[in-house]
Amino acid sequence: MAVQRWADTLRKAKKTALIADGKRKVHYLFEDGSEMAEEYELKTDELVLRKWRRKSTFGGQGQWTLEVGETNPNGVTSDLIKESSSNPLFMRKDTKTSFRWRVRNISYPIEVYSVSAEPAERCCVIRTSNKKYYKKFSIPDLDRCQLHLESAALSLTHANNTLIISYKKPKEVLTLEQELLGELKKLKGTSEGDIDCKTQ
Repeated sequence: MAVQRWADTLRKAKKTALIADGKRKVHYLFEDGSEMAEEYELKTDELVLRKWRRKSTFGGQGQWTLEVGETNPNGVTSDLIKESSSNPLFMRKDTKTSFRWRVRNISYPIEVYSVSAEPAERCCVIRTSNKKYYKKFSIPDLDRCQLHLESAALSLTHANNTLIISYKKPKEVLTLEQELLGELKKLKGTSEGDIDCKTQ
């Protein structure tokens, strides 16, 4: 089963833990050389950030790719060119029971939006009836576990110029996350100062 394979991959990965700024920060190094970094709120155990880095074509370290969390608020790191602050900003911020995406700076009434699951393409699609916004996005957690997309699990709300799309987590993902969190809490993490980042 794919869920068990992914769970085994996580267990086999070399892990380093650090507790800082009210967060549990965990770095994974997988057998194929790829890396994953996660941050959890200490008080709520909610996932705040997940990013990936894979080897480049020539074997060097690639760039970090954000999967969960907020990017640089300006969208770019250069001071010379900045993205307009009024452009729609798409980001993922999960809750304990659902995968959740936010599209900020989008002010149309709720009736204008529709969201659908496209199982054949393994993605979800946000559309507006006025043809002003269109976005395709995947759910990597479901892809890793090879679980099917269900349209019934999708919902959307709109408030304060922000569209919020939720996808209810399948029970397999909830179980896996609980098991993983239990293991992460057992990791010995250092909390202050310069540390030797040896991976366990």
